[in-house]
Amino acid sequence: MHPIDKANVLIEALPYLQAFRGKTFLIKLGGSAMENPDLVARVMRDIVFLEVAGINPIVVHGGGKAISAAMEAAGLEAKFVGGFRVTTDAAIDIVARVLSEEINPGLVRMIREYGGKAVGIPGIDVFFGEKIKGTSTDGQPVDLGRVGEVVGCQLTHMDAAHRAGIVPVISPLAAELATGRPLNINADLAAAALAKELRVAKLVYLSDVPGLLANPKDPATLIKSVTRQAADVMIANGTISGGMIPKIRSAVDALNAGVRKVHFVDGRMPHALLLEIFTDGGIGTEVVR
Repeated sequence: MHPIDKANVLIEALPYLQAFRGKTFLIKLGGSAMENPDLVARVMRDIVFLEVAGINPIVVHGGGKAISAAMEAAGLEAKFVGGFRVTTDAAIDIVARVLSEEINPGLVRMIREYGGKAVGIPGIDVFFGEKIKGTSTDGQPVDLGRVGEVVGCQLTHMDAAHRAGIVPVISPLAAELATGRPLNINADLAAAALAKELRVAKLVYLSDVPGLLANPKDPATLIKSVTRQAADVMIANGTISGGMIPKIRSAVDALNAGVRKVHFVDGRMPHALLLEIFTDGGIGTEVVR
């Protein structure tokens, strides 16, 4: 790249840097983007860039295949109902261990290696939850075990981290209201619940899809921007289907609660986070009010 082109990139980013300084972004990291250590490291470096630029990033991460692998090693079968992992009493111990002892510390370590400041916060210190039931394909209720939904947030640890200029890295576990024991929470829904509580400027989902596609089989049909009203119509007419429905609904729910903008970005693309936030064109889908 010619030096002038490099300068133009910085100039293009300038109004976004000015607009977002001091704002809070919540970044949900999940999907197969978490399976490539090099890609994860790049995302953590981008998060350090946000921190240095005066933005307050928060990371909520998933567990995905690392949890499934640990369960398989323990002789437990991974079962899913309606996108939720069936989590027995034995499985919740594995889920909590993988999230709190492997994934979370690894992300914190990467941020620190790039010169950033980060602290791992167990989800049970942030989220309160209650158990939920799943629904089978024939519409019957299914016991999901120790799977829950977020019913409240406590922000003491996060507020302390922000005041100290430290990036909170949070796992998707909640403390059950009735017992205080951990519940497994869908990471997308945990991120949306926290984003609503904080009314963040941006909620960014980094996963393994390019964004919202008019044709799910054709990446060239990426929809760059959609309003919450249009999103409801696209769910009704089938344009949005399958696993994107709960993601889009959580985005609309977050916008209704005061979040300014929601982004769906392909975390497999290097520097996807920066390209979506600091360039005019972006690379994913934004859901706006």
